[in-house]
Amino acid sequence: MKEDIRTIPINDIFSEKKGCPFCTMEHMLEDIQVSYIVGDAMMEPNTRIDTNKKGFCHRHFSMMQKEGKKLPNALILESHLQEIINSIPKGKKPDKKFLEKIRELTKSCYVCDRIENNMVHLMQIVFTEWKKGNEFVSLYRDQPFICLEHYGKVVEQAGSNLKGKDLQEFYEVTTKLFKEYLEDLKRDTTYFCSMFDYRNQGKDWGKSIDVIERNIEFLTKEKP
Repeated sequence: MKEDIRTIPINDIFSEKKGCPFCTMEHMLEDIQVSYIVGDAMMEPNTRIDTNKKGFCHRHFSMMQKEGKKLPNALILESHLQEIINSIPKGKKPDKKFLEKIRELTKSCYVCDRIENNMVHLMQIVFTEWKKGNEFVSLYRDQPFICLEHYGKVVEQAGSNLKGKDLQEFYEVTTKLFKEYLEDLKRDTTYFCSMFDYRNQGKDWGKSIDVIERNIEFLTKEKP
């Protein structure tokens, strides 16, 4: 695969062959966005407008707190809180519009949205490289697995980016990576459970020893 400014991150991620490549992609974007929001973006008016409206999920609030200094975090929170105060209706009874805003705030996150938008872009680059074939297809085939969430997302997006033979082959390879790892997890989990039978005392746990942690990573995208 010929490297350029667009494909270098993709090539690096797939070359690592450590877990789900799309999880690696997402975590890379997450680190970039969290550093950005408590850094250069703090004083950008358009960014502040969006963060005031969307807020942040617990995960990204926590990451921002660890990543940035206290003042940038406090300034972001100050204007976000003021946005909520300004939206409170003047009457004694909260109106429907305000309650809808509250529901949206508890579900929305500026960082999550930025990651999601950039993931779509990076996945499109994956499809572009797939259509070229050769080295990238071989690299993709050699991945350890595709996690539960990203399997659903990448297969769904493939239908809009690939056609014919390319699409069919992509489905087959991606499903193989997903299914084989899933079946392997199930075997190791079953073996792990069997080790608690008194008749198996003293047997080797084998690779089932960390199967719970691997299940969590596969099912939730996060390493415990």
